[in-house]
Amino acid sequence: MTYDAVPLIPRAVLFGNPTYASPTVSPDGTRLGFLAPEDGVLNVWVGPVDQPDQARPLTHDRGNGIRVFGFCHDDRTLFYLQDKEGDENWRLHLLDLASGQEQCVTPFDNVQVRVLGHNRWHPTTMLLGINKDTPELHDVYELDLETGELEKVLDNPGFVGWLADTDLEVQGAASITEDGGAVFFLTDESGEFHPWLEVPADDTNTTNPLGFSRDGETLYLVSSLDANAARLISVDLSTGEQSVLAEDDAYDIGGVELHPETRAPQAVIFDKDREVWEFLDADYGLAVEELRSSLGIDGELGINRAERGGQVWMVSVVPSDGPIRYYLYDRSNGSLKFLFSHKPDLAGYHLAPMEPFSFTARDGLEIHGYLSFPPDVERRGLPAVLNVHGGPWARDAWGYNAEAQWLANRGYVCVEVNYRGSTGYGKAFGNAANKQWGRDMHTDLLDAIEHLAGQGLIDRERVGIMGGSYGGYAALAGAAFTPEAFRCAVDLCGPSNLLTLLASVPAYWKPLVAMMHAKVGDPETEKDMLWERSPLSRVDDIKIPVLVGQGANDPRVKQAEAEQIVDALKAKGLPHEYLLFPDEGHGLARPENRETYYAAVERFLAEHLGGRTESAQ
Repeated sequence: MTYDAVPLIPRAVLFGNPTYASPTVSPDGTRLGFLAPEDGVLNVWVGPVDQPDQARPLTHDRGNGIRVFGFCHDDRTLFYLQDKEGDENWRLHLLDLASGQEQCVTPFDNVQVRVLGHNRWHPTTMLLGINKDTPELHDVYELDLETGELEKVLDNPGFVGWLADTDLEVQGAASITEDGGAVFFLTDESGEFHPWLEVPADDTNTTNPLGFSRDGETLYLVSSLDANAARLISVDLSTGEQSVLAEDDAYDIGGVELHPETRAPQAVIFDKDREVWEFLDADYGLAVEELRSSLGIDGELGINRAERGGQVWMVSVVPSDGPIRYYLYDRSNGSLKFLFSHKPDLAGYHLAPMEPFSFTARDGLEIHGYLSFPPDVERRGLPAVLNVHGGPWARDAWGYNAEAQWLANRGYVCVEVNYRGSTGYGKAFGNAANKQWGRDMHTDLLDAIEHLAGQGLIDRERVGIMGGSYGGYAALAGAAFTPEAFRCAVDLCGPSNLLTLLASVPAYWKPLVAMMHAKVGDPETEKDMLWERSPLSRVDDIKIPVLVGQGANDPRVKQAEAEQIVDALKAKGLPHEYLLFPDEGHGLARPENRETYYAAVERFLAEHLGGRTESAQ
């Protein structure tokens, strides 16, 4: 059995900046905007709507690059958000599309801005949340795009979030209760907030208002109240009557397509092993199915209808074994124009299709995940890397994944597991993870490995574990709690001490702390439990090599989380490597840092699991 005949995909192709990313059409339908590198840094490029080759960079960032941008509805302004070296203190920048003049309208130190609303009905106004006066709370501001004037319109008395209608009037808010539940508020005619919906802690992660209809008569809500999985519900605000519009017994609604003008739901998306669309608007369903037929590609579909006329759609297709492809679809004549793929350099390489799998955990819970096998190799006794997703209130999904392709190309089975607590599988599945960090959430990962080894697909003696954020915690937990299960562990930005993690959350997360205590543990009443679940508490039991990566400016998992475990490993003389990135936050934004990190991980995995390395070619 040999793998040498399969061409090795360079890390620069897999982990370098995309050639194109996040394309969108301007509301007036004349411009195409997207992210692309300028001098190696992602910036915003704009050009004629159907001629991306004529686009030019309008921003010139030389730091970590721009990730979030959009066209304003005044048809002359572009906005983007930028932080400083990963600190997540986002500032809002405006750029005049005609003159190129740029300004930062929130030039405040250690302050975060959130865009709460901006739409076609109020084209010169943006509604913002800014925590300038109280770090823990985002007050509501209105920004006048014509004058640049920023005016506070609401002080925050303690809400974790706001809900505005299509006229950019704040009509709702949310707070977290002491036991981790939630209360949603609506305003009366005088603008006073009154409790409208109380949500128990078991439903907090699966219940959230979507927004109001354009006429203001209906509120749309995704809710797991009185059900296991999150359903789409319409609420008549005059009578309080609720109607279920779409539901599934086992799977939460993962996405809702809203009519751009009426804001009525037209389709829902259930995130099963693959996305499943259910149409509430027959005409929209027909249009989407005609589009799918025209595309003829097996991939998950994304539709961006930013163009006000409703005729030009930006369409993305995400396969699992190829780059993301972007198209312009003109509904007026049914024409479909291919624009570009996010990484054209992947063309010609043999990529691995992602395959769903499932198994039964030791307590009987059904767990789902995905496998990516090395192409053209017998599926027997292969080395494997358990690649654990972050969150943990997130999930792995079918589609192109650079890490999965990299691991499969290097000769490993990439194993992705949606362990209990992962989103999309209903509230019972999610709540099965409450206070199970390092326990049942971890044994789900172990059970996945046993399931695959029992089928003969992987070599039980050659398994590594890696991940970022919660996935980094899982890697450290694997090394500390079950070192016999893994040959090596890779942690990126993962907490090593749950007590210090919970004590050092960003100020603007503090209204959410009660929910974290309900899900992870309360340091006041469960200090011993949290310490026992911390990999740092079992550092003496670590017997396998550990590689730790960390961003120095990470606001979520502080640098101290990495250095506590690194110092302990060093004091015990245990094998380890430590990579600190001084210009990064929670993850790696700069391609040069990604190259350093993945080169080190590739060498580390090859040393302990026997896979291929680019340097050896």
